[in-house]
Amino acid sequence: MEWSPALTQSQWDELEAILLDMDGTLLDLAFDNDFWLRQVPKLYADKLAVDLETAQKQLFDLYHDYKGTLEWYCTDFWSEQLGIDIIKHKYDLAHNVAIRPGTIEFLNKAKAHNKRLVLVTNAHPDTLAVKMDRVLIAKYFDDIYSSHQFSRPKESPDFWTRLQQEIKLPLDKCLFVDDSEDILTVAQQSGVKLVLSVSQPDLSLPIKDGLKFPSINQLNEIIG
Repeated sequence: MEWSPALTQSQWDELEAILLDMDGTLLDLAFDNDFWLRQVPKLYADKLAVDLETAQKQLFDLYHDYKGTLEWYCTDFWSEQLGIDIIKHKYDLAHNVAIRPGTIEFLNKAKAHNKRLVLVTNAHPDTLAVKMDRVLIAKYFDDIYSSHQFSRPKESPDFWTRLQQEIKLPLDKCLFVDDSEDILTVAQQSGVKLVLSVSQPDLSLPIKDGLKFPSINQLNEIIG
């Protein structure tokens, strides 16, 4: 096996668990960006009978107010706030959910090397169900956790305390991959030994520059 700069062989050998984000890490973030930045504003404009620009301004102000909170990730919250059945529309558009290149290859390699795979997402359980129904990758994971189970987003240190209690492993024996550097910072401060950032979570957008953490674009770059 050839090893990329993402991890050394000794780092890989010492790992007991790999914690993986979903949107932007396992799956292309293009679906979520399109849904929240284009599809929901259109639905909201139709509901309010206003032009798209007015609906976008109202929505984006709301998004800003709740970003990084558990409500930000809660489909029930947004359905109630906007009067739109968010999950119904996610199901309607689920054919656009896409697995990122290199994801399946990496999951197979990790399982072949007896690494424990844990999906850790801020996505609401209903959103998680929509996406797992579409991409059929739940079978690879030993554990799947939504931050809603802990009543704290991944941006909160309390999330990581609860996660460590659940997985019954020290976080310094884990690798965590996510596309949010804010979340990676909290994870590292909470004791996760190895963290990697995803440099192009939305494959329709350019690669991000100036990242704080070591980065990969595809998961299969972790091990060659």
